[in-house]
Amino acid sequence: MRRTLLSLLIAFSVAGAGAAMAADDISKINGTASVDAGQTAGDVHTVNGSVKIGARATVEKASTVNGSIDLAEGATATEVSTVNGSVSLHPQTRVSEDLHTVNGRVQLERGADVKGKLSNVNGEISLDGAHVGGGIETVNANITLDGGAKVEGGILVKKPRMGWHSSNDKIPTIVIGPHAVVQGPLTFEHEVNLYVSASAKVGKIEGATPQSFSGSAP
Repeated sequence: MRRTLLSLLIAFSVAGAGAAMAADDISKINGTASVDAGQTAGDVHTVNGSVKIGARATVEKASTVNGSIDLAEGATATEVSTVNGSVSLHPQTRVSEDLHTVNGRVQLERGADVKGKLSNVNGEISLDGAHVGGGIETVNANITLDGGAKVEGGILVKKPRMGWHSSNDKIPTIVIGPHAVVQGPLTFEHEVNLYVSASAKVGKIEGATPQSFSGSAP
């Protein structure tokens, strides 16, 4: 009897320790969902509001529907996703899977690293000395690679579907800046303005004629 009771107490203690170590999810309907610097959380989600991940914090999925997502310096997330809102990755941030937004600007600062695909439909995409491992995909976004940014998996600018753009939309501008690297094909399914630095390295280009430039910008 004593052995049985002792075994149960040990089992409950181990289970309790495991539960204590598990990261809690943070979920809201309205307002900001945030994680303080250096803290750990599970999925961090809100519907109408922003998501803010503090410096060196670690989370699973960071997501919202209507709002921006901001990962401070050194923060880590498994996945980042929003529908209407911008995404900012500050220096030395890490996203181990995909980063996705539908309508919103995506900015990756120096040392930021997205291991999976980076994608949006509308809005600018800017990499400054950052890395994307799974390619960039968009429909109408301007794309700028600066500071020796590196993209593996190529760049795809897809043909718009019904409702994704209007006849008044501007032609996207794609700038592959000095010392930037794009490994894989650059495929353009509709018209773009493509500028490639003389010091950049890119893969096969399909669907656009590149204009070479020297200096820091076209």
